[in-house]
Amino acid sequence: MNIMGYKRQVVAQHERALVLKNGMLEQILGPGVYRWLDLPGALAVEVFDLTHPELSHPHADVFCKEAAPLWNAWVENVEISEREAGLVYLDGRLSRLLSPMSRRFYWKGPVAVRVERVDLSAGLSVDAGLMETIRRMRHADAWTQASVVMREKARALGKALPGAEFLDNILEEEVADHEMGLLLVDGRLIRTLEPGVHAFWSFARNVQVEVTDLRLQELEVQGQEILTRDKVSLRINLGAHYRVADPVKVRASLPKHKDFLYRELQFALRQAICDRTLDELLDQKGALEQGMLGVIRGRAEPHGIAVEALGIKDVILPGDMKQILNQVVEAEKAAQANLIRRREETAATRSLLNTAKLMDQNPVLLRLKELETLERVTERVGSLTVFGGMESLLQGLVRIEGSQG
Repeated sequence: MNIMGYKRQVVAQHERALVLKNGMLEQILGPGVYRWLDLPGALAVEVFDLTHPELSHPHADVFCKEAAPLWNAWVENVEISEREAGLVYLDGRLSRLLSPMSRRFYWKGPVAVRVERVDLSAGLSVDAGLMETIRRMRHADAWTQASVVMREKARALGKALPGAEFLDNILEEEVADHEMGLLLVDGRLIRTLEPGVHAFWSFARNVQVEVTDLRLQELEVQGQEILTRDKVSLRINLGAHYRVADPVKVRASLPKHKDFLYRELQFALRQAICDRTLDELLDQKGALEQGMLGVIRGRAEPHGIAVEALGIKDVILPGDMKQILNQVVEAEKAAQANLIRRREETAATRSLLNTAKLMDQNPVLLRLKELETLERVTERVGSLTVFGGMESLLQGLVRIEGSQG
């Protein structure tokens, strides 16, 4: 407030003020009421709220150098070297992260400021305890998804939100128990990562984590049109089960290991089918699969891929070839049925011949056979009429016996 050449300024309990005269730092004021005679209007007072203890001023570096005694009495200077990062704690609570080669100024006063320095040359990994603190911060209001949106808007306007440095300069990656991670720094492989949560400093360098699934995976090669050695066109579907046994080898030698394995399966399948006739393929399917498996393993294992199983799922024939094969199968089955029928007839004839020989050599056996036949005939007779009485029937039987004698 400026009345009749007098300038009056009130500095509250939670405030500090810079007094500039003709652009030069004259005073730093604590709480109180101040008056100056300022006829030419050369004085300027800038008031700062200590709720945010960081002092941000466009000429802070100049004031720190040119008015060092006054400045250092009220302001704490924090400088971070090129191999360090700074963790700023306000009243014991982690507030922000300072990047290497940075300088910050904080008001000395009711808010206790502590800076913890992290030696980046000692390693990339972020301390587990520190990372746990950062995770808790992410669940606070300033670290919600809404704040991430606000951070993007602030960045577009050239501003920054407190805590944004943690999101920008720490890479956190989770490796599941069926995975292996590869840590890359500026495109160079540093080491492998076991299952767990890992965090790394990413100041002024490109830090990446590539995660590889180590579980058994399936790859299908479908609709392959192939000619057999006897010029029969087939369409074959092939399936394989594999796993990445060595992610380091895979990354070093193959840009895309699935594409590589797919092509190798194609080549092995075509070579195996082209060297065989259709009959050989149908008769030796198991041997064909085992041979292909051996070939694929020999090509994949040097690159860190273990192929565990391989199988031909479908062999699809053209329509006319299906009809021909059906006719062939039908003729083969008919021939087999005829052969079996002839064998049975031959066996039955041989049995009759043996029976006839026995009857010729043994009249009693012949008589028994006649009686057996007579018994089977009489089973179908509903009634029997005898002429001449029982005596005539018995005499007839005696005559039959006598004639046989």
